[in-house]
Amino acid sequence: MKMKKSLLGLTILLSVGLTVHVEAADQKAVVATAGDIKPFSYQNTKGQLTGYDIQVIKSASKYIDGYEFTFKKTAWDSIFVGLDSDIYQVAANNLSYTKERANKYLYSVPIAKNPLVLVTKKDSKIKSLDDIGGKKTQDDTGTSTAKFVDDWNKKHSDSPSTIEYSGEDVTKRLLDLDSGEFDYLIFDKISVETIIKQKKLDLTVTDLKTDDNPNNYIIFSNDSKKLKLKFDKAVKKLYDKGVLETLSQKYLGGSYLPDKQAIEESK
Repeated sequence: MKMKKSLLGLTILLSVGLTVHVEAADQKAVVATAGDIKPFSYQNTKGQLTGYDIQVIKSASKYIDGYEFTFKKTAWDSIFVGLDSDIYQVAANNLSYTKERANKYLYSVPIAKNPLVLVTKKDSKIKSLDDIGGKKTQDDTGTSTAKFVDDWNKKHSDSPSTIEYSGEDVTKRLLDLDSGEFDYLIFDKISVETIIKQKKLDLTVTDLKTDDNPNNYIIFSNDSKKLKLKFDKAVKKLYDKGVLETLSQKYLGGSYLPDKQAIEESK
């Protein structure tokens, strides 16, 4: 009788222990990235994903309990499809703000300030946005920069600019621009300056004065609000502790932190 009671007690304890273990298990948070946009997300010499966006998430994860982050390299046009179908819960790919995305997904607090620039050959007659009418550029489908040019065309329908959708990464596009394949490129400042320096390209970079939001973000699926809020708090800690500055210097080559006010005001 005593043996039976002991076995029954052990069974109950094991059952309770098993239940606690299951409830305490971390939720999976799969981060989607194209992994081809240095210095934000790329593969190192060992084939491992790294870069500013990746390392910000890894650093933030130390302050986020209840979640286990994994990273998945995928095609650019598969990132948002994966968020829609809950294959991915997070996207990290040098992502800027657009109203269209904000209507479908959750934006984190900003993690970097990265304004758009105009890139041309040094002997080009294109000196500002006023000069892109009738000229040709390259881009990829679904990007904020392609939308930027589309919006410009709507205001200048008498002489619109032509977009060739090449599907190439930004490094290839800059190489093609340098060789005269098209006339100009609009892209983010950090990526452009990094690649031009690495590839020693003979290109001119001009800052653009626009009303567009200059910040970069991490994006979450619409049903990942709890994770998004935890991430925001973690990023604020990284900012206050100087970790975000260290990552910016290491991966972006300078201090490209968002304004502290932008972090504090984000919800």
